[in-house]
Amino acid sequence: MKDEEQAVRPRRADARRNETTLLEAAAAAFVAAGVEAPVRDIAARAGVGTATIYRHFPTRSDLIIAVYRHQVEACAEAGPALLTEAAGPYEALRRWIDLFVDFLVTKHGLAGALRSDQTGFDTLHAYFLDRLVPVCTRLLDAAAAAGEIRTELTAVELMRGVGNLCIGAENDPGYDARRLVSLLVTGLGRA
Repeated sequence: MKDEEQAVRPRRADARRNETTLLEAAAAAFVAAGVEAPVRDIAARAGVGTATIYRHFPTRSDLIIAVYRHQVEACAEAGPALLTEAAGPYEALRRWIDLFVDFLVTKHGLAGALRSDQTGFDTLHAYFLDRLVPVCTRLLDAAAAAGEIRTELTAVELMRGVGNLCIGAENDPGYDARRLVSLLVTGLGRA
């Protein structure tokens, strides 16, 4: 019964904050040094000891998957928030795409590290699509309903186009994926 109670009981707010801090530190370390960034560097960024990271994430794969899921959730939650706070739906879409680009640049390294586990990779990719396609669709629909963008592009097409423009950006400091993505998103606008 005790295990069931622990599984059902929500985690404390400070435990959730600590995990979020660890995941954000790991994501930053992965961007700076790749997914093989030393755990001690991640721990230093998070302001914790390495044992804390291993207690939360026993393997590097566990940490990589958790970072991936955390970033997907942050991107998914940002869409509706941007629709309420941005000057208009097209601006919300632009800002969401910027967040999506940040995620993708990190994601390419994460995805490469997870490729050896094809089933796990496929599961994460399905999760990515299930969470983010509806958000992008909602943003596109809102901008189209406001008459701010053309309507001939689907969310999957836009996300794939953005994704393709981001490939290699993490390895080439001279390649400005954000600039190219901005041109793509600008092209959606009504002239």
